[in-house]
Amino acid sequence: MRLKEIRVSQGLSVPKLVELTGVPRRTIQEIEKRGECTVSTALKLAAALGVSLDELCAPSASE
Repeated sequence: MRLKEIRVSQGLSVPKLVELTGVPRRTIQEIEKRGECTVSTALKLAAALGVSLDELCAPSASE
């Protein structure tokens, strides 16, 4: 999952992403750490970041 990579490239902090999505901070931190989340959460994140699910869920460069 490329969440952190995309978030950082867009200059978004975790608190700002929380504000945009309504996804709890701890959940975002866990997703960035483990690379796993529910489809409904992934949809919220992708919409807020302006990317497709494919882009968001692709393996990151570090995986």
